Amino acid sequence: MDELGLGYHETMETHEMLNFKTDCLLKSKMVMGICFDNDLKKLLEKDVEQ
Repeated sequence: MDELGLGYHETMETHEMLNFKTDCLLKSKMVMGICFDNDLKKLLEKDVEQ
């Protein structure tokens, strides 16, 4: 119980979550460039800021 590190499965899950969020960020930024709807563009900008 004195372990300070993460387990293998916890490390992999963290890696998967970071990859997913990075993918979402890239897609949002890409769609912002081709979006013509101002309301949708505001939502995408908010998503990127968060």
